[in-house]
Parts: sequence; C-alpha cells; structure tokens
Amino acid sequence: MRKRYSQQLEILHSEMVEMGELCEASIKYAMQGLLTADLEQANRATQLSHELDDKERNIESLCLKMILQQQPVAGDLRQISAALKMITDMERIGDQAEDIAEISKLNDISKWAKTIPVEEMSKVVMKMVTQSVDAYVNNDITLAKEVIVNDDMADNYFDEIKECLIERISSDRESGEYAIDLLMISKYLERIGDHATNIAEWVEYSVTGIHKGNPDQLGLL
Repeated sequence: MRKRYSQQLEILHSEMVEMGELCEASIKYAMQGLLTADLEQANRATQLSHELDDKERNIESLCLKMILQQQPVAGDLRQISAALKMITDMERIGDQAEDIAEISKLNDISKWAKTIPVEEMSKVVMKMVTQSVDAYVNNDITLAKEVIVNDDMADNYFDEIKECLIERISSDRESGEYAIDLLMISKYLERIGDHATNIAEWVEYSVTGIHKGNPDQLGLL
C-alpha cells in the first residue's frame, strides 16, 4: 500500500513541476508578446492558460484518488491538501498571464513598456513561481521563505511603475491610454507574485502543519 502511495506521490510531484513550468512559460510568452508586439507569442500565452486549466483538473483528480484510495493522515494528508490549494493559485497565474497577453493584442504598447521596469518585474515573479513549486517538491521551507521575502521586491517594482505612470499621465494626458494598460499589466504581475507567495505558504503548511492565514484551524491536520 505504501509503495503504491509513493508511486502516486512521484506522479503528483512530476505533474506539479510540469504545471509550474507551464506557469513560467505562460508569463514568458505574455511578456514577449508585450515587449515585441508579437501576436504569436501572445497567442501562445493564451493557449498555455488553457493547458493549465486541463492540468489543474488532472492533478485534482489524482489528489482525490490518493485521498480515497490511500486514506492518508497527518503529513501525507497535508501534502496532498497543499497540492490541491496550490494548483488553484497556479491556474490563476495562467489566467493573469493570459490577461497580459490580451492587452498586448489590443494595442501595441511595446515601446512604452520598455521605458519602465515591467520586464524586470516579470523576471522576479517568474522566479518566485518556479521556486515555490520546487520548494513543494523538495519540502524546502528555506526556499519557500525566500519566495515570501521576494514578494516585497515585486511589490516595490509595482509601486515604482505606478508612480512613474501617474507622473506621465499628469504631464501628458495623451499618454493616458497606454499608461493605464501598463498599470493593469503591472497589477497582474503583482497578483502573480501574490499567488507564488500563497504557494510558498502552502509549502510551509505541508511540512509544518501551520498555515500563515489560519494556523489554528489548519494546524489540526
């Protein structure tokens, strides 16, 4: 029975890594579409968002099967429960990457995007996503904590971009449309960082049984 569980857990880890890679790729393609005004790249981000939907359903099915067949307790149950929570955040990351892609399809704002640190911000959140999933697979609380700390960096980039765009709107009313688009894109990236942080917090829960959002309730498992 334990051998069967170990095999299923290996499959779960593999699926989680693949979903994390899809998240990272969806952000990358969305940003390439934005920065180069390449519709093909933007469309690829949209396609990956749909693939993430499918991956979420597959992992959810696997997790429920493990719960029903293996009836895990304590740490094993926490690990599966954490995966179920994490895939929701990863699916939403795909949605937000798709939102970025959709904005870039409507308007060519590539030259303006290069005047603010939006690309740098995207690299930070992509790294956060990758590290959060790696932390789960390896039960690495130290790496999870690093992701949580890096959320401040993503927030700082958002604040910097927001101030820059507000200043431009104030000095040049004609720049309003592209500034609003870029502000929305930056907000989507900030949300991606928040989702990566959520994933990292679920990693901590899977290992320790304590979740930052509700330690009393979740620590019972």
